[in-house]
Amino acid sequence: MDFSEYKGVYVFVETEEGKPKPVSFELLTPARTLADKLGEFVGAFVVGYQVEETVRLCAQYGADKIVVIDAPEYQYYTTDAFTNGLHKAVKKYKPNVMLIGATNNGRDLGPRLSCRLQTGLTADCTSLDVNVESRNMEWTRPAFGGNLLATIMCPNDRPQMGTVRQGVFKKAEPDLSRQAQIVYEDIRTRPEEISTRLIKRVKEVVESVNLEEAEIIVAGGYGIGKAENFKYLEELAEVLGGQVAATRKVVDAGWIAHAYQVGQTGKTVAPKLYFAVGISGAIQHLAGMNGSETVVAVNNDASAPIFGAAHYGIVGDYKEVLPELIKEFKKRKGE
Repeated sequence: MDFSEYKGVYVFVETEEGKPKPVSFELLTPARTLADKLGEFVGAFVVGYQVEETVRLCAQYGADKIVVIDAPEYQYYTTDAFTNGLHKAVKKYKPNVMLIGATNNGRDLGPRLSCRLQTGLTADCTSLDVNVESRNMEWTRPAFGGNLLATIMCPNDRPQMGTVRQGVFKKAEPDLSRQAQIVYEDIRTRPEEISTRLIKRVKEVVESVNLEEAEIIVAGGYGIGKAENFKYLEELAEVLGGQVAATRKVVDAGWIAHAYQVGQTGKTVAPKLYFAVGISGAIQHLAGMNGSETVVAVNNDASAPIFGAAHYGIVGDYKEVLPELIKEFKKRKGE
C-alpha cells in the first residue's frame, strides 16, 4: 500500500491548565530515535489553553514541527473536545507514527481517535522499534496478564498509533537554542458537541506515590515475608530520600496498595538507584524496572534470577543487611 503522504513521528503533548504532563517530553526521546531511523522529522500536537510555555519546551526537548490547538474548551480534558480537535489535526497533517502517553486521559483518547481514523492502536507499550525496510512500527506490550511480551505491527493502515507507559523513556537534556516550526490551527469544538460538562474541580490532598519520577526506589518482593516487614524498606527509603515500591505478588497478597506496584501490570520506572529486596526476579517485574541506572539486589537465595539483572548483589537476610546499610548511610549523612 502507498503511504508516502504520511510523514513524521508525532507525539501528543498532553496538557492541563496549560502545563504539560511529563510523559509527553519523555516520548520525544524515542520519537527522535524512530524519526532518525526513518529519515523523517519529529512532530508534536499540543492541545490545550494558553500553552505558549509548553510549545517552547517542546522545541527544546526535540520537536521539529509543532501543531498547536489553543482554545478555552481545551483547558481541561474532555473526551469529545480532545478527540474532535486532534482528529481534525491528524487528518490534515497525516503523521506516519503517533505516540500518546498511557495516562488516564491518553488511554481514553487513544482508542477513540484510532477508531475515527480507522487505524490500529497498540495500548500500554513498554518498548518501541521500527523495521526500516518495511517502515512498520514494532510495538511491544505485556500480554496474557503480563506473562509474556507481544510485538504488534499495523502494516495496512496509517497513522501507526500506540500509547506508551510513563517512565519507560527518559527525557533528553533540553537544548535551549533549538527552534521548531510552529503552526497554529484554529480548530474549535462547540459546547453542544461536548456531551459532558465540568461542574467543579475538587483537589484532594492524598499521599503521593509518584514512582515514575522517583530517583531512588526501595522495592520489596514476596521474600520479605509479611506486610509488617515493609518497615525495613521504609526506613531505608527515608534515609535515602527515596520511594517504597513492590512486586505484583506482594500487591496481590494485600500487603501494599497497587499504586506501589512495579512491573508489566504495574508501573514502569527508571530511577538512578533501585534496591530489589526479597525479589526473585520474574520477567514481569524486570520489565518494569529495567530502565534503572543502578540495581542493588538483596536476597538470601544466591541463585535468584534478580542477581543476573543487578549491578551489585548482596546474598543474605535482608533483616540483617538493611539495618547495616541504614546505619552506614546515616553515618555518611552525619546523623
